[in-house]
Amino acid sequence: MTTPRLAKRVKLSDAHLITRMLDIANGLDDVIKLGRGDPDLDTPAHVIRAGQDALANGATHYTHPMGIVELRRAIAESIRAQGGADYAEDEIIVTPGGQQAMFIIALTLLDPGDEIIVPCPGYNPYGQAAELSDATVVPVPMGMETNFTLTAEMIAPHITEKSRILVLINPNNPTGTVTPPDEVRKIAELAAKHDLIVISDEIYAQIVFGNHKVQPVAALPGMRERTITLSGVSKAYAMTGWRLGWIAGPRELMTPMSEIHHALAISTAAVSQHAALAALTGPQDCVAEMRAEYDRRRRAILQGLDAMGMGYAEPQGAFYIYADVSSLKLGVTASAFCERLLAEGRVMMYPGTIYGDHTDDFVRMSMTQPVPRIEEAMRRMAGVVEAIRSETRAEARAPAQ
Repeated sequence: MTTPRLAKRVKLSDAHLITRMLDIANGLDDVIKLGRGDPDLDTPAHVIRAGQDALANGATHYTHPMGIVELRRAIAESIRAQGGADYAEDEIIVTPGGQQAMFIIALTLLDPGDEIIVPCPGYNPYGQAAELSDATVVPVPMGMETNFTLTAEMIAPHITEKSRILVLINPNNPTGTVTPPDEVRKIAELAAKHDLIVISDEIYAQIVFGNHKVQPVAALPGMRERTITLSGVSKAYAMTGWRLGWIAGPRELMTPMSEIHHALAISTAAVSQHAALAALTGPQDCVAEMRAEYDRRRRAILQGLDAMGMGYAEPQGAFYIYADVSSLKLGVTASAFCERLLAEGRVMMYPGTIYGDHTDDFVRMSMTQPVPRIEEAMRRMAGVVEAIRSETRAEARAPAQ
C-alpha cells in the first residue's frame, strides 16, 4: 500500500473533534444535541415554496459567478436596512455559505507570513483559512472580566508590522456576547490607524436579546473602504442546509475575490439563491418569531445553569451560551466533562477548546432544541454533575493505601 503523502498545509490529519462527537452521538439513543450551530427550526414556508417554484421554472443551471442580480440588490437593501453601508450590486458576492467566504477572503488577501488577528475564543475556520494561506493566526484572548467581549485595548498589543486583517465576530460565536457600539468604534479607529482590513462577521446580527445592538463596522466613518462584511441567511432564517452566504466590500477587493470564488464553486446553487431572495424580500415576522423562541430557550438554559451553580458569560446574541465548567469545582476539564456528559447523560455540547480557548474551562451550549428538551438536558446534566461530585467525595473518604 502506498504511504499517503499529505501537503504541508494540512494541519489536521485526524477527524475533527466535532466530527468524532457526532459519530459517537449517532451510536447512542435519545441524545439531546446542544452542540452544532444548526437551528432545529424549519426554514419559513414561503422560502421553501420559492425554492420549489424556482426549480420548477428552471433554476437548475449556473448563475452569474457573483450571484443573481436581484439577490445582490436585495442583500444590499438588507444591509442598509440594518444600518450598514451602501453597496452596489458589483460589491457583493453570493457564496455557498459564510464559511467558504472566509476561505475566499484569506486566499485573496493573505500572503505567507502575513498576520490575521482573531478573537479567542472565536469561530475556528478563520484560523483554518489563514493556515491554508500560509499566514499566521494571532489570537486575542478574551475572558470573563469583559464578558468575553473583544476590546480595542486587548487588540492593540497584538498588532505588528505584519498585521493585515482583523476579525470581529459580532455577536460572537461561541460566546454569544455582543460588542457594544462604542467599543466597535474604538476597534474601527484602531484598525484605520494601523491600516488593517476588518472582516466584520455579522451573520448573527439579527439574533440579539434585550437592548443589545450590533453596530455594522462598514457604516462607520472611514471604514467602508477597509471592511469586508460577511453574513448570510443560515442563522436568522434557519437556512443552514441551503448553503448561502455573502461578502460585501469595496469593488477593488470584490473583483479579485469573485475570481477565487468562481474557481472554487463557479456559482452558488441557483435554487438557494432564489430561496434567499424570498427570505430577504418576503415577510420578516419569521425572524422575530425565531428570535423570541431563542430567547425562551436561553432563559430555560440559564435557569438550569443557575440551579447547578454554574457560571457563564451573559448571552446577549446568537444562540449560544458559554458556560464555565470550572465554576462547579469538579476537578475535570471542560473536554472531559463533555465526553462524560455525552456518554452518561446523552447530552452533547462542545468544549471551548474547539474555538481556541486554551483554558479548557468552558463549554458552548446551543439553543437548538425546544424548551422541554432543554429542560430535560439540564436535568441530565445536573445528574452527571452530582455523579462526579459523589465520586470525588468517595475518593476523599477512602483510606490511603
